[in-house]
Amino acid sequence: MPDVRRIGLTGGIATGKSYVRARFESLGVPTIDADLLAREAVAPGSEGLAAVARRFGSGVLDSAGALDRQALARIVFADPAARRDLEGIVHPFVRRRADEWFRSLDPKRVPFAVADIPLLFETGGQGAYDAVVVTACDPEEQVRRIVARDRVSESEARQRLAAQLPIDEKVLRGDFVIRTDGTHEETDRQVRDVLARLS
Repeated sequence: MPDVRRIGLTGGIATGKSYVRARFESLGVPTIDADLLAREAVAPGSEGLAAVARRFGSGVLDSAGALDRQALARIVFADPAARRDLEGIVHPFVRRRADEWFRSLDPKRVPFAVADIPLLFETGGQGAYDAVVVTACDPEEQVRRIVARDRVSESEARQRLAAQLPIDEKVLRGDFVIRTDGTHEETDRQVRDVLARLS
């Protein structure tokens, strides 16, 4: 029996991955969100959180002992070596959980499923997927969205963008591209097109 086909969904920060994942889900495709798995990896009491505290110090924990994401973000977006260390703690957990999830699906009922993995290309994980869908929009639109969504300065938003592969590079590497510069209706139409081609 062939396995469920694994479709990776990736793209730059603030390019609409979560929206596109939700659209796939609404059309009956099972999906999983690596950001939620990454939060699980560093949940209070987890080995991951203990490893983060050992590497980055107690300053990245809040008064309750949970991860202070803003404090950690300020460190890792300013220091590529720190970012790699954090990825070394979180990503193996995320990959393992995503693998378990795909294996739990019944290929007789589910021909393919989608994993939303923001840093798929950066971590070299694309080889584990049968096809990759990239969400993309203009980089200046990404900056506007990051500033509005995360309440950070424009320079912090650009720092976060610079920590990832440029969106044009991701577009070149993807098997399918969904542009999210336009209306929700235009994005929805592209999702349906990709779904039809995958089916």
